[in-house]
Amino acid sequence: MFSQIEEVEKRFNTLESELSRQEVIQQQGLFQRYLREHWSLLPIVDTYRRFKLTQEKIKDTQSLLTDPDQQIRELAQTEIDKLKDTLAKLEYEMRLLLLPKDPKDEKNIILEIRAGTGGEEAALFAADLFRMYGYYAESKGWKMDILSQNPTGLGGFKEIIALIEGERTYSRLKYESGVHRVQRIPETESKGRIHTSAVTVAVLPEAKEVDVSIDPADLRIDVFRSSGPGGQSVNTTDSAVRITHIPTGLVVSCQDERSQHKNKAKAMKILRSRLLHQQEDEQRAQLSENRKSMVGKGDRSEKIRTYNFAQGRVTDHRIGLTIYRLDSVLHGELDLILHPLVAHFKAESEKGQSTQLS
Repeated sequence: MFSQIEEVEKRFNTLESELSRQEVIQQQGLFQRYLREHWSLLPIVDTYRRFKLTQEKIKDTQSLLTDPDQQIRELAQTEIDKLKDTLAKLEYEMRLLLLPKDPKDEKNIILEIRAGTGGEEAALFAADLFRMYGYYAESKGWKMDILSQNPTGLGGFKEIIALIEGERTYSRLKYESGVHRVQRIPETESKGRIHTSAVTVAVLPEAKEVDVSIDPADLRIDVFRSSGPGGQSVNTTDSAVRITHIPTGLVVSCQDERSQHKNKAKAMKILRSRLLHQQEDEQRAQLSENRKSMVGKGDRSEKIRTYNFAQGRVTDHRIGLTIYRLDSVLHGELDLILHPLVAHFKAESEKGQSTQLS
């Protein structure tokens, strides 16, 4: 592991030297590329340097263990024990930082929320989840753009799809894919009984044209008149677009914009991301018939979280985390759950890679 880190530090020092050269500064493209690489290496180099500094402190303090004064020896031993704990934590951090990074972590995401079992109550909770992710995106300074929606008459959504753009959106939200279960008394329930409904969430990395090649001959594009809840016409022109990818049978419809071209562009964004996701699923299936749960894979067959309104709690079933701050979570304080999730799955990855890093 340390030989790897030393190579990283050498590259970091080289970049630091290059970034101070006038010839590099004048070439903005090269300068920006070096700057991004330098920034990406900083966490591991900084941790390694703190690790070496802690080692030096231990070595210096060990000389006090032979001091004739017993009190000084005891204080020195206490300090060494603390420093060794720090050393172990820094080594663990370095191991995590050396883990292979998911190349999709830097991508924007396509967020798809669909009502599952539970009828209108599920649709209403789909709207609640959409608002939750909207609040979270706003707190991070991200931009959210609705690509497609299928609202219900009571203010819910049978389906809503949005593009979320910002710094490392996929890395923050990739663990949200799965079945989100809600337990509460629906507004339509006259006897005050608690119902259980479900909503599926899929988080797909946004696919660019370079990620997925689509032959125009494989597409069937239909245009039709937009309609709102209940089927009423909301547009007098054929601006809604339905795109069918013939080889896979995937169908995407968009009707939110008044412009046919804008609806087509949004539909293509969704289609590219779904095709990329499908291709990756097929590759994983070939590697392993017994795939793990949906984490990072978008498999929506597994219940991942329960929102219990009566008890004001949220439980993430993958890590056994329960917090009694339901209102806070629904108002966008999602890091209460996401931070423990990320820490857990990083630790799992670290276990899997520990042999290779040793």
